[in-house]
Amino acid sequence: MTVIQKKTDDNQIAHLTPEDIEMLGIELDAIRQSIIDSRGESDAKYIRKVIKTQRSLELGSRAVLLFSIFPPAWLVGTAGLSVAKILDNMEIGHNILHGQWDWMRDPKIHSTTWEWDHATPAEQWKVSHNELHHNFTNVVGKDNDLGYGIMRVDEDQPWQPFYIVQPVWNFINALFFEYGIAAYDLELRGAVASKRTKDPVFKAQAKKVVHKIRKQMTKDYVVHPLLSGPSFLHTLAANFTANIVRNVWAHSVIMCGHFPEGVETFERKSIEGETKGEWYLRQMLGSANISGSPLMHIMSGNLSHQIEHHLFPDLPSNRYSEIAPQVEALFEKYGLSYCTRPLPQQVYSAWHKVVRLSLPNGWLESTTPKNLPSQLAKLYKMVTGTPRERRLIQASITREVRRLQAA
Repeated sequence: MTVIQKKTDDNQIAHLTPEDIEMLGIELDAIRQSIIDSRGESDAKYIRKVIKTQRSLELGSRAVLLFSIFPPAWLVGTAGLSVAKILDNMEIGHNILHGQWDWMRDPKIHSTTWEWDHATPAEQWKVSHNELHHNFTNVVGKDNDLGYGIMRVDEDQPWQPFYIVQPVWNFINALFFEYGIAAYDLELRGAVASKRTKDPVFKAQAKKVVHKIRKQMTKDYVVHPLLSGPSFLHTLAANFTANIVRNVWAHSVIMCGHFPEGVETFERKSIEGETKGEWYLRQMLGSANISGSPLMHIMSGNLSHQIEHHLFPDLPSNRYSEIAPQVEALFEKYGLSYCTRPLPQQVYSAWHKVVRLSLPNGWLESTTPKNLPSQLAKLYKMVTGTPRERRLIQASITREVRRLQAA
C-alpha cells in the first residue's frame, strides 16, 4: 500500500495520478519559496513584539498575584498568567524551536538556545516533535503525537478492553499535558516495556527531564508563592490553575489539528518509498484547521493553520494566514477536502472520535435508546470475555451496522 492507496472506501485521492501528486508538490514548493524570499524586518518585528508582550504580561500578572489574597487580584493575575503561559508555549516556544526564526540570526531567538516554560526540555522535544512527529505525521506506530501512545486512533487497530477508558486517560492527559509530553518525549513507556530504564543514555535523558520539572515547579510552587507572603496559598493556587488552563488549551488545539473526523491516519508500510509530493499530500490529509479570529490564531500559536504548519513547519507562523487561501485553492484544484471548522466543532469532533474509538467498531453506530440494554450486555461480554468471544460479538455488530446502512 502506498500513500495514495487509501484503506477507506471513501478514497478522496483515487483520481490523482502520480504526476498530479508531483505537480502538487511543485506548486507547494513555490508557495514556500515565496515566503522565504519575502521574509524580512516586519516578520522580525512581529516575533519580538510577541515576546515583549508575553514577558510584560507574565511579569505584570505575577506582580498582581503578590496580592492574590484579594479575589479581584487573584482573578486578574490568574487570567493574565494563563494567557502568558499559552503565548510562551504556543506562538513563541513551539515556533522558535521549529527554527522558524533562525534566519534572523539572533542568538536570543534561536532554536538552538531557546528554552521554554514547559516540563519537557527543549532539546528532547525537538527530537520527538520536529524529527518524528512532523516527518511521520499520523503514521500509526511512528507518530507519538497521534494518540500520545495511550489511545486507539484508528478503526483498523484491534479493539482491546482497556481502550474503553481512553476518554478518561485523554481527559487526565489534557489536565497535565506538559507532563504527558515530557513522558513520551522521553519514550518512558517504551523504556519501561523493554526494561531500558537502567540504560545510561535513558538515565541521562530522564535526569534532564527531572531537573527541568524541578526547576519549573520550584518557580511556580515555591519561589513565587513565597514572594507573595500572606498570599502564599492563593498564589500557589493561581499558578496551578494557570498551568492547567495552559495544558487544556494546548491539548485541545493539538487534538483539533490531528484527531477530528475527516483527518486520515496511515499505516507504516504506506510511506515506504514516499516521494516529496506524497509527503506533502500526507500532511494535507493528516491535518485539520481551526477557523477563527486573528486573536484565535495567535493564541493557538497559529496551529489553527495546522495544515499550513505541517506543510511548511519552518516558515514564520505569522505568514500562515497569508498562504492559507493559496493552500486551500490547491485543495480545491486537486479535488481534496480542506478540513476546517470553528474551535467548538473541532473539539467536539475530536472528542467524539476518542469516545467512538474507545468502543468496538460499530457499537456506537448500532446503539439506540431502544436496544441500549442489549448493547451494553454485548459490551460487557466483550470487556470480560475471551478473544474468541470478542471476535464473535464484533462480527455480529459489524453485520448489524451493514444491515442498518443498507436499509
